[in-house]
Amino acid sequence: MSNRRAELVAWPDDIEGRYAVAEQAVQVLHGGGLVVYPTDTVYGLGVDPAFPASIRRVFEVKGRPDEKAIIWLVDSLNGARAACAVDERAERLAEVFWPGPLTLVLRRRDPPPDALPTLGVRVPAHPAALAILRAMDGPVATTSANPSGEPSSQTAAEARATLGSAVDLIIDGGPAPGGTESSVLDLSVSPPRLLRAGAIQTPEIEAALGERIDA
Repeated sequence: MSNRRAELVAWPDDIEGRYAVAEQAVQVLHGGGLVVYPTDTVYGLGVDPAFPASIRRVFEVKGRPDEKAIIWLVDSLNGARAACAVDERAERLAEVFWPGPLTLVLRRRDPPPDALPTLGVRVPAHPAALAILRAMDGPVATTSANPSGEPSSQTAAEARATLGSAVDLIIDGGPAPGGTESSVLDLSVSPPRLLRAGAIQTPEIEAALGERIDA
């Protein structure tokens, strides 16, 4: 890590200011940079998935094991459809829980030769995250903004304390409202498997899905 500190920008109250900050984030992402921003669960560390070098940088910054995939945040179910095969089960769950703290692992449409055949996708319920995704007009590969194995950052200050010299921009939107990471459900297998317990409980998922899941 260098001694450089990331630029810290407050998430504004006015619409024009929010648009400007979202555009600033997109410029950093399109330049291959790392952006920390608030989501409805915890603070996220995001990159443009079109830059493999940026993805590698995330793994290095976090000390994250190579076998742990990074999910994509999208702005809508159509954003998920652009990358993944979305079946009726995924549509049903998205209708109930999106935007919200449920990540769905789906089969990718055209995975690159060296990529996993599946991808975790989620629509976050936070105005800053959604504004960035809409300005991006595409996904943002996002993981929690903390070193691997340490507690997820609930505030911009916490993220800055651990990652501030390794990222390019931090957007301060106040404390993350959820405080708990998303639940992760793998729909690429049968029966569906809960890969991570999180903000949404298993009975809620089963009720919306209409079938039992393997927890």
